Amino acid sequence: MHILFISFGISDAIDILLVALILYLAYNLVKGTSAINIFIGLALIYFAYIVIRAFDLKLLSSIIGKFVNVGVIAVMIVFQQEIRKFLLYIGSNEFIRNRNWKNIFLFNASPQSASNIILNVNGLVEACFNMGSTNTGALIVIARKSDLKFYINTGEMVDAGLSARMLENIFYKNSPLHDGAVIIQDNRIVAARCVLPVSEKEDFPAHYGMRHRAAVGVTEHTDAMAIAVSEQTEAVSLTMHGDIQSDLTRERLKYLLEKNIKEKR
Repeated sequence: MHILFISFGISDAIDILLVALILYLAYNLVKGTSAINIFIGLALIYFAYIVIRAFDLKLLSSIIGKFVNVGVIAVMIVFQQEIRKFLLYIGSNEFIRNRNWKNIFLFNASPQSASNIILNVNGLVEACFNMGSTNTGALIVIARKSDLKFYINTGEMVDAGLSARMLENIFYKNSPLHDGAVIIQDNRIVAARCVLPVSEKEDFPAHYGMRHRAAVGVTEHTDAMAIAVSEQTEAVSLTMHGDIQSDLTRERLKYLLEKNIKEKR
């Protein structure tokens, strides 16, 4: 096929489809995380580079070309956690045994529809303030759109219904599962004793401990919400997008949870 002196064949069509597929998989990999903005920014820069070359703007093309030439290295550095997560998923037995290949194309999708999931907010709030009153520390992560499989795999699988009594038993000081984070997904306690990334902010408030730093860290990399209960001050805080809202009342915590779970849908 020849259109405006440009030849277009079957191999070109296959090439375009493969590139589109790779971009789609990459988008699903970073969707719902803080990396999505970087992904879009890199895509815009590359698109601008193509337009600049088409108009033969030599100086500007040379400058941006230097950046594009090292783009692979930049992508490896910026998306190191997402790439590591994807490679671990590809190399796992779960991927090899998975017969539902649709999950490959919906890598960040939850197995159930978000519209059918109702979070047990009352039980969650009750557990947090009961633990606070007994100086029991806790760190609870609530999944939204981001896939938390990488963090889930660092802990012990629980797969139990969400209830105040279950959470209090997990974080009981003599429980073998109390150290680490609990991850809640689709109104179920999926895993306990999970390891989370800690925030590397240099201006992180000194009065917060490692529990709060981990809460900020996981919400910097994903769109999850994290509840931290301080065993020293009994204060309950909620962290979203790396921002901590501390010293919450029961009513305020319930309001924020209900509001942001509805936004997930």
